[in-house]
Amino acid sequence: MIRRHDVEERERRTLAGYAALAAESRGRVHPQPEHPLRTAYQRDRDRIIHSAAFRRMEYKTQVFIPHLADHFRTRLTHTIEVAQISRTLARNLRLNEDLTEAIALVHDLGHTPFGHAGEEVLDDLLRDRGGFNHNRQSLRVVDLLEERYPEHPGLNLTFEVREGIVKHETRGGVVGDEFNPDERPTLEAALVDKADELAYSAHDIDDGLSSGLITLDDIRPLRIWDDETSPLRDPHHATISAEGDLLRHQLVRYLINRMATDLMTATSARLDQMDVVDLESLRRSEQPICGYSDAMEPLVAELKQLLRSRLYLHPRLVAVTAQAQTVIRQLFHRLIGDPGLMPARFQAMLADQPTEIVAADYIAGMTDRFAERLAEQYL
Repeated sequence: MIRRHDVEERERRTLAGYAALAAESRGRVHPQPEHPLRTAYQRDRDRIIHSAAFRRMEYKTQVFIPHLADHFRTRLTHTIEVAQISRTLARNLRLNEDLTEAIALVHDLGHTPFGHAGEEVLDDLLRDRGGFNHNRQSLRVVDLLEERYPEHPGLNLTFEVREGIVKHETRGGVVGDEFNPDERPTLEAALVDKADELAYSAHDIDDGLSSGLITLDDIRPLRIWDDETSPLRDPHHATISAEGDLLRHQLVRYLINRMATDLMTATSARLDQMDVVDLESLRRSEQPICGYSDAMEPLVAELKQLLRSRLYLHPRLVAVTAQAQTVIRQLFHRLIGDPGLMPARFQAMLADQPTEIVAADYIAGMTDRFAERLAEQYL
């Protein structure tokens, strides 16, 4: 039988000096004995997967409303793709796969129904209460809102996983007083941040083409296809329908492979150049370490800009977004006006927390379809 100490010893022998070792975790807010078989990060991963918030992501929007078609990504399938890409990146850089996977699986737990549209409207509604941020909400979910243990609130995750939720080098800053803004996060956390960006860039191309909202002619000018291995350079691709599954799958595989390979190569080179030898030197680094090469960075930026202009701001999606925001705005005001409509556990929170925050907690945890049903019932 492989026990926790065996896994921890294997990590010491095989992982890079700058990897985050489970045996050296900064621990949990509520101390508890270690598990005899699972490391601290493996235990975190399992707690996340078994949480209600994780299951609800199956019915939360990524870009397209889930019930519009069965094959569009949901917040859950996006999360699974991020975890898969993250593990590959971590393995090749000799980082801690278990920590990386746990951060990937937890990173979107705080997302609202209806994707970023929901986040934007809650941020506006809470502008006098500090606004709404899905990273901060994810931390709130795992620290407070999940109810699974009699000994403590939340999931009681390790410092490193919780730090990975709130520290992002590509977008947003640090939330939470316990996380030193002068310290860089673990490389495992930085990798997940980039894998998130990589995953949605690739699968939004896939879903956009599948939906017909973007076309091959829209994406063909992108410089990221200017490579001899690009499917768009294949003389036979013209025989495949623009909406055909084969070509779309080729394009997605190409994007993920090219971006992930560049990310690993460039990150590895920076580790050598900056003489990062252990976790402490990584945390003290003045410059970000995880990232694309100078040649790839503008290509990724161009891809993201196209997705924003041609897909995210497409009139059909904008119309759905406006409708979704109306649902959330009306629900919020209804719950503020009558807090008794919320479940008992949320009503109990009103004893020491503002009504607006508790209502936002309740709404943020809803699935798209539950929010729609509740709006029909209450409004």
